[in-house]
Amino acid sequence: MRVHVVGNVCIDTTFRLDRLPEAGETRNAMSHADGLGGKGANQAVAASRTGVPAALWTAIGRDANGDWIRDALGGEIDTIRLTVFDRPTDRSTVAVDATGENIILSDVSCALAFDPLTQTDLVDAIKPGDVLVMQGNLASAATGACLRIARKKGLTTVFNASPLASGVQPELANVDFVIVNEGEAQAISGARNPEEAAVRIRDVGAGGVVVTLGALGCVLLGSGSADPVYIPAPKVAVVDTSGAGDVLCGIFAGCLGRGLTPEAALRIAVAASALAVTRAGTLASCPTVDEVSSLIQQSETERA
Repeated sequence: MRVHVVGNVCIDTTFRLDRLPEAGETRNAMSHADGLGGKGANQAVAASRTGVPAALWTAIGRDANGDWIRDALGGEIDTIRLTVFDRPTDRSTVAVDATGENIILSDVSCALAFDPLTQTDLVDAIKPGDVLVMQGNLASAATGACLRIARKKGLTTVFNASPLASGVQPELANVDFVIVNEGEAQAISGARNPEEAAVRIRDVGAGGVVVTLGALGCVLLGSGSADPVYIPAPKVAVVDTSGAGDVLCGIFAGCLGRGLTPEAALRIAVAASALAVTRAGTLASCPTVDEVSSLIQQSETERA
């Protein structure tokens, strides 16, 4: 099986501060650094580190940042399909405080201009049994079209509904697993309780639902399950939470591609995400191939 991640890639500029600024306040950072980021790229790298063949379908600008991204991705992912636009490459600014909490501002003009079905050969490349992963950075129409064709062709579809477009309810009828945090779950369902939110989200079309709970772990409601399953996260010293959700989504998809059950895949993904928050950076925080392999082996031993 191959995991196809369709999404964005960008340059992340991360500022580290003692605390996040309030409205109208200017604060000096203790440090800053540029790195590879974007939810699509982050999730594709995480999926690849589970040992499955992975492909990233994304868009960059025709500029120096786009060239840098092309080079940086070269050793990370099995297959990279880049669509190039005559516009600046996407960029994110990440502010991280001393507790690891963050705020992120993104310019995703390349991602919004990206139409995978008309601008690439994605339709010919995806095969029955593959896994398709998408997020909320592309235009909603493009995302919905990709999910529909993937479902029609017999793929397992994973949709990380983040970021949520303002005032737009995501299309979930062709989603096997939707992954959202507590705030996104409430925005989609209207329910504050994560378990109730998961039930409501499944009722409006999703096959299975994962609601992430930060340091508490996550809730999984399978397509045929009567009750949600709570999966706790290991207790760790938090450094930076900005890449944790992408690690969870990518590792989950990769483990599905390896043939694991959704619950087993999610337990490994939660453990990998907990490891990621102990490190600085977004993509830089992703566990290594050896670390992910160790988590998978540990899971297999516990289930034996």
